[in-house]
Parts: sequence; structure tokens; C-alpha cells
Amino acid sequence: MKLDIPEGDFAGYIFDLDGTLIDTMPLHYRAWNQAIKHAGLGEDLDENLFYSLGGVPTRRVAVIIGDHYGLKLDPDRVFHEKEALFTALQTEAKLIDPVVAFARKMQGVRPLAVASGGPRDIVRRSLEITGLMSLFQAVVSADDVVHGKPAPDMFLLAAKEIGVEPTRCLVFEDAEPGIQGARAAGMQVVRVISRK
Repeated sequence: MKLDIPEGDFAGYIFDLDGTLIDTMPLHYRAWNQAIKHAGLGEDLDENLFYSLGGVPTRRVAVIIGDHYGLKLDPDRVFHEKEALFTALQTEAKLIDPVVAFARKMQGVRPLAVASGGPRDIVRRSLEITGLMSLFQAVVSADDVVHGKPAPDMFLLAAKEIGVEPTRCLVFEDAEPGIQGARAAGMQVVRVISRK
């Protein structure tokens, strides 16, 4: 994978987590598939639907999937079950080397932040397990904002926490909701294509 870094004097960098820094999306899919089957889905969860929701907060994903399949489900119950299933798989996650290499190169040169649609404890655990936590001055999760991706809120908060004007931030993202959110925040985006 080659990263297409735009020209510009960027003062800070913001990274999505799942599918951008860490190849966790297949693990999230496995956890979602099992949780949604327990909620009544009689078939495998459509992978294209799942990947189209990358970056959307977990409870909202449960509602969208439930509505898509006409399932009556409790989003909180599905949220907790899905996150428990994912936590059991977390140690299988692999780094997305080109993105991590860029972050390591920028460590100490420019401030770095994570803006992830995951819950705070899961995001932090992923960063700790992979040894990436020390790279980042700020970690923003779905728990820190009212409106998750594709709203710009996470990116704006991350920029504020690292003390950089939004227009001087470069965002690394793999999913359309995150790309939309970053652009709505006035930021340029590097699209990370990690899905096989």
C-alpha cells in the first residue's frame, strides 16, 4: 500500500484507528456477524453494508443494521455483546505498516491524534495492545462527542486537543463516513485502502 500524501504544510495529523492504523475491520465484522445473528439475523451480515458503516459509532451501527434487516433489537444489548466479542479477538489485530510508519516518523515533529468511532475503552485497549498509545497526544472516541462520523465533531475536537487549526490538519481515514467528517471539518484526507 502506498499512501498518497498531499502537498502542504500540515501542523498536525489525525488518524482513524480501525482499518487505518490497525487492520481490525475483519475482526469487527466477525464480532458484528455473531452479535447480529444472536439478535435474530438468519444469514451472514452483508460485508458491503458493514464496511460502508466504517467509523459510525457502534450503537448507531446496531440501529442501522437492525433497520436494514427489519430486526427488532435492543441497540444497547447488541452494542455490549458485539464489543465483548471484539475484545476477545483484539489481540489478533495487525498493524497497517505504511500508516504506522508515517505516524512514527511524525512523532515528536508534529502533534498526533486519534479520532475513532469506537468506544473509549476499546480504542484505548487497541492502542495499548499494539504499542501505539505513546505516539498520540490526544485520543478522541465516540464517547467524547454527541455526533459521531460522518459529522465533523471528532475531528474538530481532536484538532482542538492537539492545538492545531482544523484547516492545518491532515486526516488518515479508510471509510467514507470518516472521510466525509474530516472534509466537513475543513481538513484534507489521505484515503487508506486496507481492505483486501
